[in-house]
Amino acid sequence: MKQQDVCEVKSVDTTKVEVVKKAMLSDKDALHLTEIFGILSDTTRLKIIYALTKEELCVCDISSILGSSISAVSHQLRILRNMRLVKFRKEAKRVYYSLDDRHINGLFNEGLKHVRE
Repeated sequence: MKQQDVCEVKSVDTTKVEVVKKAMLSDKDALHLTEIFGILSDTTRLKIIYALTKEELCVCDISSILGSSISAVSHQLRILRNMRLVKFRKEAKRVYYSLDDRHINGLFNEGLKHVRE
């Protein structure tokens, strides 16, 4: 027997619909989330985020970890920085990168937990 994935009866629960409509994402928030998830859809950027969940790192460190050129890593970091996913601080002649805030770490770890289950 074939299982159907749609209702057999068309009926709307107006109470539930109104509750969800009131709480629905604004177009602005939905667009921003789409942009963030789009940025995270690149494996190199995802690996950079993962590395930064473990340690604050400079571009040279990240380049060595990923086996990529410094210029390629710098380009990816610029994209992540523009989306406020990572931040940097300068110390003498080095620039260290870290996650912008704890929410980025949580978002990444929740996604990773989902993938590994």
